[in-house]
Amino acid sequence: MVENNATIGFTFALYLLVMLGIGVIAYKRTTNLSDYILGGRSLGPWTSAISAGASDMSGWLLLGLPGAAYVSGLSAGWIAVGLLAGTWLNWLVVARRLRVYSFTASDSLTLPEFFANRFRDKSHVLRVVSAIFILMFFMFYTSSGLVAGGKLFETVFGFDYTMAVTIGTLAIISYTFFGGFLAVSWTDLIQGLMMAVALLIVPVIALTELGGFGGSGAQIVAENPDMLKWFTDASTGETLTLIGIVSSLAWGLGYFGQPHILARFAAIRSEADIPAARRIAVSWSALCLVCAMAVGILGSVYMARDLGDGETIFMVMVNAIFHPVIAGVLLAAILAAVMSTADSQLLVSSSALTDDFYKAIFRKDAGQSELVWVGRFAVIGIAALAYLLAMNPDSTVLGLVSYAWAGFGAAFGPALIMALFWRRMNTAGALAGIVVGGVTVVLWAQASGGIFDLYEIVPGVVFAYIAIVVASLATGEPNDQITAEFDGLDTI
Repeated sequence: MVENNATIGFTFALYLLVMLGIGVIAYKRTTNLSDYILGGRSLGPWTSAISAGASDMSGWLLLGLPGAAYVSGLSAGWIAVGLLAGTWLNWLVVARRLRVYSFTASDSLTLPEFFANRFRDKSHVLRVVSAIFILMFFMFYTSSGLVAGGKLFETVFGFDYTMAVTIGTLAIISYTFFGGFLAVSWTDLIQGLMMAVALLIVPVIALTELGGFGGSGAQIVAENPDMLKWFTDASTGETLTLIGIVSSLAWGLGYFGQPHILARFAAIRSEADIPAARRIAVSWSALCLVCAMAVGILGSVYMARDLGDGETIFMVMVNAIFHPVIAGVLLAAILAAVMSTADSQLLVSSSALTDDFYKAIFRKDAGQSELVWVGRFAVIGIAALAYLLAMNPDSTVLGLVSYAWAGFGAAFGPALIMALFWRRMNTAGALAGIVVGGVTVVLWAQASGGIFDLYEIVPGVVFAYIAIVVASLATGEPNDQITAEFDGLDTI
């Protein structure tokens, strides 16, 4: 597909070396578990904002969303609307409180540890159950990144799918293993900026060559008049149902429960940096989402509509428009998108195994050096499992992401919101919310037809909130769990 694969291969190799170099630098600054999991809570607003966005959007932003727009037209944009609203609300509602509360709650490093400390759960049940859901859903989420990486190397170089996934997995493991959270955050900053530039350049060039807004719009309408309609699916010509629109918008609900995004809130150096970080994060997300939609819609007329896989439209356009040197840089942005999320997911999963299983249950007196190395080897083990799940070449990035996104959003979103805002909530309520939310997503996703076509995150979130309130009110008040250290915080 590309005339000079050697040139692009050199660009990719150079990019991977830079990422590995960052991992080595971060390795030298990682001395304890807090450094490895949260980077010593030292992130500035730019790093926290862009790394949160990059770890959030992943390869889905350059593959899944353009692919959906390429097939379904503007109607796929309801997902983008929901995601942008969710990004803004997450930074506005959750970020400051989580930064303050996670530190006040015995300097909690992980989400399960925060729940356990917030509710004074000495039994470890809440912590272990939370960690189990993290590991389960991250298997699917990390696999989506590996599938995206596989599609990249398969499309660009013609590699066998298995080899392509293997190369991507080894690249991600390398710097996450050594550098931990600092390496992940620093590389995510670079990768997030690369993603934004790549997504901006491709549709601008395509728009120019198609004759601007007027010329391109006329061609799109001539090809398929439904491509520019918000309420009509261009692939079928059918009007979107209310369930379909609500399901797309509901993606925004997932933000409140994503551990890899929430970790950036806990790791920011000061709550005073959060307003600036929020503005940066929302601006970055808006730019990337609009441009990703533009890639798919413009690609429907710029390229022949005979792609076997719509999720390759960004790669195909890059190869068609640019010289191999430039194409290599822009395609590296896809690798950046894949790596920026997969590394964060591996690190959160590793943290759950290390801090919430190994340290909390088996080795309470383990030293810091021991815990860091346990975390590093956990990265390898979790990546190996995700690799096995990614071996199905028929997997879609959007499908894998949507399931994991719903799982986290329903299991942890309501529990976290209520833990930060409702003083009456107790251990029973937190446990009920996490279990009901997570299990609802798993069961709902297995059914189809009628109301079951509704995205599983919606019933998961609704039932989780109900479970939290009912279980908390049906059990004792948490007077013995909420100590004086929370009294000075802004709570209701």
